[in-house]
Amino acid sequence: MAEPAHSAPVPPIVDEDKTMKYVCLGYYDKSKFDGMTESERSAMFDTCLEYDDHLRANGHWAGGEALQPAETALTLSRKNGNVVTTDGPYAETKEQLGGILVLEARDMNHAVQLIGQHPALTYGNLFEIRPAADISEIVKASEQRRTNDHR
Repeated sequence: MAEPAHSAPVPPIVDEDKTMKYVCLGYYDKSKFDGMTESERSAMFDTCLEYDDHLRANGHWAGGEALQPAETALTLSRKNGNVVTTDGPYAETKEQLGGILVLEARDMNHAVQLIGQHPALTYGNLFEIRPAADISEIVKASEQRRTNDHR
């Protein structure tokens, strides 16, 4: 199968209120987390979840999920026309992806301001922030092509 053609970047998702969606990938150091006492973990979760509640109350929370540990991951690829699975995450790093948060913000600076206040950062965790892409036009065009192909 041919590699997909790369085109111009996909525009970010912007809603009627002029906010954009940002996907925030939260990373943590497993050895540091494993070294915490139960009460330290509870305090971390409580402060982080309290801040998430603050984001919800102020209309900035668009969704999010915690992830199970990296050792539960399964990575898929294709080799010689077959799907191949590998146990574990794609990248071997000290930090592990712990969860995702979908944020509503005016722009990247606003997203940085909001996530910059997240208590998880005080525990040594990292966030990678990316604008969500609006692929609605791509989906629409694909649906039209696929409908035409089935005629």
